[in-house]
Amino acid sequence: MSTERTGYSGLQIALHWIVAILIFGAWFTHEGMGRALRQRIEQDLTGFDGATLHTMMGGAAFAFVIVRLIVRLRTGAPEPHGPPMVQLAATWGHRLLYTLMILAPLLGAITWYGKVEALGEIHELVGQALMLVAIGHLLMAMLHQALWLDGTLMRMFSPSKE
Repeated sequence: MSTERTGYSGLQIALHWIVAILIFGAWFTHEGMGRALRQRIEQDLTGFDGATLHTMMGGAAFAFVIVRLIVRLRTGAPEPHGPPMVQLAATWGHRLLYTLMILAPLLGAITWYGKVEALGEIHELVGQALMLVAIGHLLMAMLHQALWLDGTLMRMFSPSKE
């Protein structure tokens, strides 16, 4: 997944922030989804009938994550900064983040469109884990910027000239 790049492209940066906004938006709009799902099941709604802001943001986040992953696989990403253990933690942290960014909306879609109420709690648990990892990701980027002064955070604000 990594190449000799020193920064991210404008497309990668835009996708990063779009996905971040959609994930935070979906998380902040998840309240009441259990009731909405039960209502969907009781009224036998199908397709996009009864769609909520949460389901729309989650679906959009999933679509943009897939695009983001394809772009990352095709164009690469810069190597993490820091000592070997920090680089290993960054690599596995990103893998966990991508796994959760795919798993949370996928479980949500199966729960919502498949009306599999039993998956709702698992989806919520995975969503909570995603938020914790995303906040950890943000804190680590800020730590890199403030403590190690290695420019890691700034790579996600300014496209590289490569």
